[in-house]
Amino acid sequence: MKFQRRKIGEILVEMGAIAPAEVELVLEQMGTSGRRFGQTAVDHGLLKDETLAQSLAEQFQLPYVALDDFQADPELLASLPTGTPMQYHFLPLERNERGLVIAIDDPTQVEEFDNLETMLGENLILNVAARSKIERLLERAEGSKRVLKEVSEDFKLQLVKETEKGEEVLSIEKLTADTSPIIRLIDSTLFDALKKRASDIHIESNQDGVIIKYRVDGVLYRATEPLDLRFQGPIISRIKIMSELDISERRIPQDGRFKVRLGEKSIDFRVSIMPSIFGEDAVIRILDKESIAADLKGLTLEVLGFPERELPRFRRIIREPYGMVLVTGPTGSGKTTTLYAALTEIFNEEDKIITIEDPVEYQLKGVVQIPVNEKKGLTFARGLRSILRHDPDKIMVGEIRDPETAQIAVQSALTGHLVFTTVHANNTFDVLGRFLHMGLDPYNFVSSLNCVLAQRLVRRLCDHCREEVEYSDAELIEAGVSPEDVAGRTLYHEKGCRECNGVGFHGRSAIVELLELDDELREMIMQRTPISQLKKSARSKGSVFLRDSAVEKFAAGITSLREVNRVTFAEKG
Repeated sequence: MKFQRRKIGEILVEMGAIAPAEVELVLEQMGTSGRRFGQTAVDHGLLKDETLAQSLAEQFQLPYVALDDFQADPELLASLPTGTPMQYHFLPLERNERGLVIAIDDPTQVEEFDNLETMLGENLILNVAARSKIERLLERAEGSKRVLKEVSEDFKLQLVKETEKGEEVLSIEKLTADTSPIIRLIDSTLFDALKKRASDIHIESNQDGVIIKYRVDGVLYRATEPLDLRFQGPIISRIKIMSELDISERRIPQDGRFKVRLGEKSIDFRVSIMPSIFGEDAVIRILDKESIAADLKGLTLEVLGFPERELPRFRRIIREPYGMVLVTGPTGSGKTTTLYAALTEIFNEEDKIITIEDPVEYQLKGVVQIPVNEKKGLTFARGLRSILRHDPDKIMVGEIRDPETAQIAVQSALTGHLVFTTVHANNTFDVLGRFLHMGLDPYNFVSSLNCVLAQRLVRRLCDHCREEVEYSDAELIEAGVSPEDVAGRTLYHEKGCRECNGVGFHGRSAIVELLELDDELREMIMQRTPISQLKKSARSKGSVFLRDSAVEKFAAGITSLREVNRVTFAEKG
């Protein structure tokens, strides 16, 4: 079939992606690089590869696929000859009655796809997608195939012990006398939780038995039917042995950690054991650094779902030469990820950036990162003092937990350093009270503070199954939403499908409340002005509060009304 093809440059100019003058520049560069027009434009930063994919789809009259929330089907990949997707640079999307639907980034390679069609012996239906997305999904799929292969061999996870000489792999036989089914149960639970993108595993005991739950996108789901209560002791003992905790002590809480190697991948787990009336419960926090690093490779504030309205303000504040940027919110609200995104955006070779964290969740290129080690006496306060002697320009303190750390952080911000840090509080105004109650000098504290950012994460509706919904004005008012805020918008709610495990949501997006401090607000805080007055002043200066930010996501069709009400509440009056 012959296509009536237009020039790619014409299509891009028509799309408004590049200017006519830039077309001439790319044509000149093509002569020296020997590469195609689109790739040359991408290489020179004139074009995003997504825009190139859209224009190639237009040129070749093929469908364009965004692949934003696409997850590769391991069974479909396994049905293809090993290494074929990597070799021919395509991603299998689905197999239907017409043939194999694939995503490609370069439709000009006609001969290659003819060969592939012959080799596979089936009709290929081509779609066009961005090169970077195809590569990332193929890398991830290859990784999960390796993991699947390792785990299918009787779930042989290797427990790793960190020694002064490095890492030593411990054989399970030496470590435990527990029966094999319990080991297999724990190992398969860890693997299943990783596959389902869980951040935590909860093992709870009640009169019905032992219940295992996963926390996915901030919400708990039951993973299994209740197990018999007689398994409770062996399960907790197995976790204690892995975490090097006291197996004989059952009356007090214990905290530990362990590392597991799964094929070529290492994953850290933090463990909290808590006594309950039915014995002991456990919560295991998963720190899959490699997955985090892959997900955050292109980490920007936009990727987090940061509201466009707040981006210019926040980007200006994080580029200030000194002062304190304070991010607040409950555990799991994405505070550290926001700070990582901020540090990634401002990183340059001219500044020394040092962080102290508990734990270091993933490695930032070019940044010195120090893990807290309270057993050895390396606390946030002690580490921060040492950092200041290490000639930093910018500092990130994982969390302010005590007056001593707060005092040093404020002094650092006042003496020419830019300090990024987090604290647990409900909103931007609660933070002020929290710090002042730590006994800090109010004048120094407000002088050091550039901004306070309160943050939460709302679950994103699954793109595959979200349903349109209409609410009456009375229903919206009862749910605490002003009908004017969503007037003329298409609203959606969750349904549930195979893609989202029947939940109706997939992934999360940030909602923020940004309070930028100016001289007027600083004076009001110094004079202990009531919070209601501070809020009025902040609103008049452009601050949008958490509830309003969540309603904006609802109006934009990103989340549902139920989720807005789960994460925030409507303020009275």
